[in-house]
Amino acid sequence: MRKLQRTSSQRKALLRDLTTDLIVHERIQTTEARAKEVRSTVEKMITLGKRGDVHARRKAAEWMRRELVTSTDEEGNETTTFALQKLFDDVAPRYAERQGGYTRIMKMGPRRGDGAPIVIIELV
Repeated sequence: MRKLQRTSSQRKALLRDLTTDLIVHERIQTTEARAKEVRSTVEKMITLGKRGDVHARRKAAEWMRRELVTSTDEEGNETTTFALQKLFDDVAPRYAERQGGYTRIMKMGPRRGDGAPIVIIELV
């Protein structure tokens, strides 16, 4: 596990935030080291979402932030749900036939300020 130059509590908070953001937005831009670390937690959350039972929902709720997601359907109606509900209702059923490998990492190049390698991590 990469330490990402943070204490364990800061590292856990960072991974929780990135995992929740990736579930909500389905695509985020971050550094390569962070993306490689968050990939494992996102894959675990989607696997829990595929299981779909109460225990899996509680395990996912322990890890993910309680964040609201606003989505618009075909008629233009807006609905507001939590990120956890989006994981279990929208994201996980997409991968019912897939055995892992739910994310893709695409390299973008160095960051302007410090030259850190920037990537886009997205759900496949």
